[in-house]
Amino acid sequence: MEEERKTSDDGPLHIAMFPWLAMGHLIPFLRLSESLARRGHRVSFLSTPRNLQRLHETRPRALNIDFVPLPFPPVLDLPTGSESAMDVPYPKQQLLKIALDSLEPQVRAFLEGPARPDWIIFDYASHWLPAAATGAGVASAYLGLFTAATLSFIGPPEARMDGPRSTIEDFTTVPSWVPPKFESNVAYRLHEIAKYMDRSEEYTSVTSDTERFGISIRGCNMVAVRTCIEFEPEWFGLLSELYRKPVVPIGLLPPTREEYEGAGSQEKWLPIKHWLDEQRPGSVVYVALGTESSPSQEELTELALGLDQSDLPFFWVLRDAPESTQSRLENLPDGFLERVRGRGVICTEWAPQSRILSHDAVGGFLTHCGCNSFIEALMFSRVLVMLPMLNDQGLNARLLSRKGVGVEVPRDEKDGSFTHESVAESLRLAIVDESGETLRAKARQMKSLFGDMERNEIHVDGFVRYLEENRK
Repeated sequence: MEEERKTSDDGPLHIAMFPWLAMGHLIPFLRLSESLARRGHRVSFLSTPRNLQRLHETRPRALNIDFVPLPFPPVLDLPTGSESAMDVPYPKQQLLKIALDSLEPQVRAFLEGPARPDWIIFDYASHWLPAAATGAGVASAYLGLFTAATLSFIGPPEARMDGPRSTIEDFTTVPSWVPPKFESNVAYRLHEIAKYMDRSEEYTSVTSDTERFGISIRGCNMVAVRTCIEFEPEWFGLLSELYRKPVVPIGLLPPTREEYEGAGSQEKWLPIKHWLDEQRPGSVVYVALGTESSPSQEELTELALGLDQSDLPFFWVLRDAPESTQSRLENLPDGFLERVRGRGVICTEWAPQSRILSHDAVGGFLTHCGCNSFIEALMFSRVLVMLPMLNDQGLNARLLSRKGVGVEVPRDEKDGSFTHESVAESLRLAIVDESGETLRAKARQMKSLFGDMERNEIHVDGFVRYLEENRK
């Protein structure tokens, strides 16, 4: 159990949490909730019943947190039982925004009720929440789970609402508010922003993400960012200038040792551990593309053939696509499973990612480059092979490539296609080739930052002090 930190002399705070409906957001919100609870503060965690159940299954020992279920309304065309982005095909995820917006009356009732919190910490999608909090006399903190570089690329609130970007191509260049001295390459590839725009344009009646960002940041009392200044100091400084309101780093919210060693059952972990124990140190590629993205058939084929051609041992977490009745195993290239038998493991269920990455046999991570994933990889010194799929992942890949901790798989600029040769070459460069030693050395250096639990707790301490000093 981690050391408990004391509350202020004014007594504990009551803090409500309301994350976006995606596991990549729910989990760091829960980590922050546990960190606040360890300091003696009262935490109310608001979400839908199925999402709360998922958190209980993965984190059964969450302490001193009151989980508040918000019944999820039916939404036309949203698959039955879908309460998270992992349940919905990417093109339909805008429907979740409609469902989220319909939770506003329930959230308002909580804020105005007898258990009125001092603060509510919320996510980008709940653009209506700052006004609801103000009306209830509750302070609101926007929690940015993206890097400071990504948030800076998106820009100040006014740029998000009616800003200068009018074409897809505008998002493929570094924006004017990023100083030239940054020598930044943080911008979208054409295929990345086109995929995002295609999804948004299909549901034009839904409030756009850019508006949600802008209204949320303009209306909140303060902004907390999941980063540490040491990792991206120039970007954090720029973000403070762009927002023109208090911006506080909360650290990287990495998994605690108690969390990743207790994740899942021993029954699931022991066979994985047994296979990893048989591999050479630093030789295994861990492959996982997150809970939201689902590779196309062409991407799946090229990825599989690339893993085959690399000759490296691998552990691949391969989820079935939402709404699909066919197993992804059936879509793998002919003869693939036979050729990699013994050298590769394919897991079609949930896997204890942090625990796998912590094993000495793992040398690198072929990842979609979501924030949770690259943070967990770098806290264990694992070099990154980056294959961004959606949302902020391409921007993360540019940032991390510039920092020298991994390599991005080359793709066609317009359609995003890649070849199995490029996958194999990128894997071998990152994991075994002599020319990739600089990448591996940089990844090893990151452990002192991403794996420093005390440094991250100090950031949370600073955030809590702000909440205590500015309670209403």
